[in-house]
Amino acid sequence: MSIDADAPGKGPIEVLWLSEQAVKSALTMPEALDVVEEAFREHGMGRTQMPPKSYLYYPEGDLRTMPAFLNQATGVKIVNVHPKNPEKGLPTVMALVVLNSVQTGAPLAVMGATHLTAVRTGAAGGIAAKYMARPDSRRLGIIGAGAQARTQMAALARLFALEEVRAYDISPERCRALASEARDLLKARIVECRSAEEACDCDILVTATPSRTPVVREAWILPGTHINAIGADAKGKEELEPAILRKARVVVDDMVQAIHSGEVNVPISKGQYLPEDIHAELGEIVTKKKSGRQSREEITIFDSTGLAILDIAAASLVLQRAVQRGLGQNMPFLAGIG
Repeated sequence: MSIDADAPGKGPIEVLWLSEQAVKSALTMPEALDVVEEAFREHGMGRTQMPPKSYLYYPEGDLRTMPAFLNQATGVKIVNVHPKNPEKGLPTVMALVVLNSVQTGAPLAVMGATHLTAVRTGAAGGIAAKYMARPDSRRLGIIGAGAQARTQMAALARLFALEEVRAYDISPERCRALASEARDLLKARIVECRSAEEACDCDILVTATPSRTPVVREAWILPGTHINAIGADAKGKEELEPAILRKARVVVDDMVQAIHSGEVNVPISKGQYLPEDIHAELGEIVTKKKSGRQSREEITIFDSTGLAILDIAAASLVLQRAVQRGLGQNMPFLAGIG
């Protein structure tokens, strides 16, 4: 790659364009798990910069900008969430990442980040479960059979010896498709559930819906369950009955973002849950600043809003792999000025 952004005056600056296909070939789940865990560690040590997400809201969905800096990598992700997009043949979530030079600010690469977003979020759920779920967890429950269900499942299958996956979606067709993929991916019993309650008969529960009203009731959650609450990533979204939060150890990915737009945002706005009841950020658990699970019977919750540091960490790895493998297309950006 002929990018020379840190040496101005030595010729034209080029930006590397990486398509979704190129990103897919450069980012695997095992690598994503490693870079995501390291990003949470850096966050826990206070060595990152990550302003809160900025939102634009539309009748059909929203658009977010997410800047971050860590480990000498910096950039911004632009991402939408439009729940009705599948009806138009488009993904619910689409994204782009721009990586910049820390030394000059010049753009280094622009890449499709829809796959990257799904994989890094799945990896975040995997790392949360690694530190918070019971190590001998064998049964996975999934509510919401979209793209995120697949990457959560892929991450958890790498960390736990899953024997059963129980899946539910309001669309039987989506549930059936997820079950089919799960049978190809896992050596596990796959159960297509007829209700969300049936899916809660598990050790680890993933909720990945766009719901604005609770889809999981407190009475359905078994002692010792770990929950990855993935779907609530914008103001007004809510998947869990607030009573579940009050009886659980709640860990968030980022305190500011979670209070604004995570699973806790609606209960906090209604006075049903208090910010001070949040136990920790996941980075504090990874760095052992705070404790994780305390007993086999304890219910634990990871409130995932999606962090820009995870995007930039994953995108930085993708750029390294792309350069090594000759992926992508160099695009002219700025003519030499020397």
